[in-house]
Amino acid sequence: MLIPLRDHNPTRTTPFVTIAMIVSNVAIFFYQLSLGARESQVFVYQLGVIPYEVTHFTDIPPLALLPLPLTLVSAMFLHGGFTHITSNMLYFWVFGNNIEDSMGHARFLLFYLICGIIESFTHILAGPNSRIPMIGASGAIAGILGAYLVLYPRAYVSTLFFYIFFIRVIDLPASLILGFWILIQLLYATMGGGGGVAWYAHVGGFFAGVLLIRYFARKPKNFRSDEY
Repeated sequence: MLIPLRDHNPTRTTPFVTIAMIVSNVAIFFYQLSLGARESQVFVYQLGVIPYEVTHFTDIPPLALLPLPLTLVSAMFLHGGFTHITSNMLYFWVFGNNIEDSMGHARFLLFYLICGIIESFTHILAGPNSRIPMIGASGAIAGILGAYLVLYPRAYVSTLFFYIFFIRVIDLPASLILGFWILIQLLYATMGGGGGVAWYAHVGGFFAGVLLIRYFARKPKNFRSDEY
């Protein structure tokens, strides 16, 4: 397993949006925990993306707290457990600051939200009649990963690698880490991988980032790294 810890790709600006989004996600997650199991489940159904509701233009109980189109955004701020939010926020922090630096704060926020919305629609297309809510920032963050692969494929990333009893921190190029990541998502999506993970949403978000980055980045070739 590969877990990115930090990249060797310095930024020129403070990633205010990245920090704000991480803080918001964590704060909402702890609010979910404070509700208790039953109330938290209802909260997820009220603010998560439910494909059936979107494709049939109907709100099924428990009724959404927002107009249905807005759940495409609110779902990005909900998470299903500590592993879910920890992995998402780690990837957000490692890769998000450079993408924000390449775009500027406002453009980065818009890019992030668009990738998240495309993530939701990809998931809906994969199962239009599903009544199970989809939550999480994974697809929007996948957009960041796709953008990073385009802009900084040669940047090195300090990565925790472990296999059974072998554990070591090694530096690997972003192209290898992110290429491996999207390969796993594609394999699980096409093979019908379950586990409660929205694999198609990850794929949709990733390729949205790959395609959209050229329209959002101020300098597509703006690569800076202490590469070695």
